[in-house]
Amino acid sequence: MTTVSTEPARGRRRWMLLLPLLVFLGIAGLFLYRLGAGDPSALPSALIGRPAPATELPGIAGLERDGKPVPGLTAADFKGAVTVFNVWASWCVPCREEAPLLMRLAEDKRIRILGLNYKDEARNALQFLARYGNPYAATGADLRGRAGIEWGVYGVPETFVIARDGTIAYKLVGPITERNLDSVLRPEIEKALAKGS
Repeated sequence: MTTVSTEPARGRRRWMLLLPLLVFLGIAGLFLYRLGAGDPSALPSALIGRPAPATELPGIAGLERDGKPVPGLTAADFKGAVTVFNVWASWCVPCREEAPLLMRLAEDKRIRILGLNYKDEARNALQFLARYGNPYAATGADLRGRAGIEWGVYGVPETFVIARDGTIAYKLVGPITERNLDSVLRPEIEKALAKGS
């Protein structure tokens, strides 16, 4: 009587059991590597170096400064001065956290700060600005989110630096923080100010 070795069959079964685990570990390792690679707020934007989208939006109904209505946005607003363009909403929790930093940026008279109020109700936007301050020289009401799509907005808040010639120089995804204000945003503003001065 001859005996057949079952050793190769056991080896194959062991590999079949280990293969899914090895594939999972490989994919998990790749995700962990990419998670730690770079700044997550520095998402690439196809708009960098291109003209700002021609944005025409009405102002927020009832928003006033010094007894005069705060204007909405026009395409001309994005040319002639270095502009910080901030996408915000009253329902956005990180927008509350970045509001004091935007007020601080608004003190720099070399730049203009514009806003895009994203998918918000005028009443709520007015309460937000009354509570946290209004850094915006103009802010457009993007009720349906159409302008946000044209700007390639991933979420709220987002901030763009726009050069004097109306081209987008930088995009920050996520809130402005003490850390990225000094390490990223201000240097990008200074670069835009130095260009063409």
